[in-house]
Amino acid sequence: MIFDDMEFGSYDKAEHTALRAFELYEDGEMLQALEHIEAAIEINPSNGSWHFNKALTLDAISRFEDAVTEYEIALQFNPDDLEILNSLAVDYTRTGQYDLALNVFEHIQELDPEFEPCYCNRIITYTEMGQYDLAEQMFYLAQQINPYCALCYYNIGNSLFAQGQYQKAVRCWIKTVELEPTHPQINYRIAQAYWYNGDVKQAGTYFLAELRNNPGDIDVILDFGLFLLETGDVESAKEKFARTLELKPDFAPALFYLGEIAFNNADYERAVELFNQAVTKDHTLKGPYYRLAQYALSKGQKQKARAYLISEMKLRPDSVNTLVSIASMFLTIGDLELSTRCLLEAIDCDCTNADAYYYLGLVSANKEQFESAGEFFAHALDINSNHIGALGNSAFICLLTGRLDEAAERINKARTLAENDNELKAIARAIRMAKGIQRVRSLFSRLIPRFFLARRHYTCDKNMR
Repeated sequence: MIFDDMEFGSYDKAEHTALRAFELYEDGEMLQALEHIEAAIEINPSNGSWHFNKALTLDAISRFEDAVTEYEIALQFNPDDLEILNSLAVDYTRTGQYDLALNVFEHIQELDPEFEPCYCNRIITYTEMGQYDLAEQMFYLAQQINPYCALCYYNIGNSLFAQGQYQKAVRCWIKTVELEPTHPQINYRIAQAYWYNGDVKQAGTYFLAELRNNPGDIDVILDFGLFLLETGDVESAKEKFARTLELKPDFAPALFYLGEIAFNNADYERAVELFNQAVTKDHTLKGPYYRLAQYALSKGQKQKARAYLISEMKLRPDSVNTLVSIASMFLTIGDLELSTRCLLEAIDCDCTNADAYYYLGLVSANKEQFESAGEFFAHALDINSNHIGALGNSAFICLLTGRLDEAAERINKARTLAENDNELKAIARAIRMAKGIQRVRSLFSRLIPRFFLARRHYTCDKNMR
């Protein structure tokens, strides 16, 4: 070209580099786009538009905290730019800075009450804060300005989904499809709502629709695999997990779930191999250490199991059932302190979990703190009156503390629920024996004074003779 050998001035070069960054951004080459826009800013850091473009590029690669910094710099040059303000508020939400997000959205509303995105995007902020009524209010305010906003319907659908209102969420997302058929992952979200609502057929249909549009979406393929696994189609699930590994060989979640399938099929060596591969690829993945601990414990390798459990705990499991299960394994190992810590975390997450109180009772019993154990078992029974473990162990505590009528009442109820449980049978026999001994002792308590009186009288009589 005629200008190939021309020397560009530094600012001309910066403009050229920024333009190239925009082209790369449009082509989806985000990392290269970022390099070019950073090079342009290095030459001319006083161009607010370039800081804004850099922030958009950072958003595209999910570097939201860095994007916030760039939006804040861009605002120094254009303090009342609605697009910059809106993007900044969205990223404040993404980074959990909800108060800052709301302040910015409200500032936008003051600058221009007709700027619909400040209501539309506030739906997400309020949803993440759990303030669903305010999220709904934002939806209706946005609707008054633009009743055809696909993103509004998508966002309020997310709010409804978070509340467990899956059918309403589906209706909102179907409206999103009507307004914007190419909305990202919309069929996937509908599939999830149908799945959570128990409509397996419709869920499968929408999973397939999403994969027809985006056959290489790893998140969708993985979730579809989990859906198939839950519905009992194990072979199809395996195929989906294998597919994700074809697309991304170091994808640790797929390795983990293939390990789960092997584990459930009692192919423990293969399962352990897959779990180890998963933690090698991603040591922050929740689940593999937990399964490795179960396997080690089944082999009697208590110290190894303990190490795996500690590794899993460092990842802060978010499932109450997993926390209780980990606590039960710590209890088996004999680490009562870590078992207690897990159970207290479980109760912090869900104070109505009967199993957590039941295992706290077992921990107390192992410490020979029988009164505390009885209280924990009683609390478990307040939550679930048919908790067999709590009934049986509570009966045993009553037996130890001499409350035999209570012991008999609880063991009888437990045995109606699990008639053939050998441990319950053993406790029932012990209670019957104790009650029998109690009756004998009661008889002795009545007879012993008479016995000694009679004996003394006989002795006196003999002496008198």
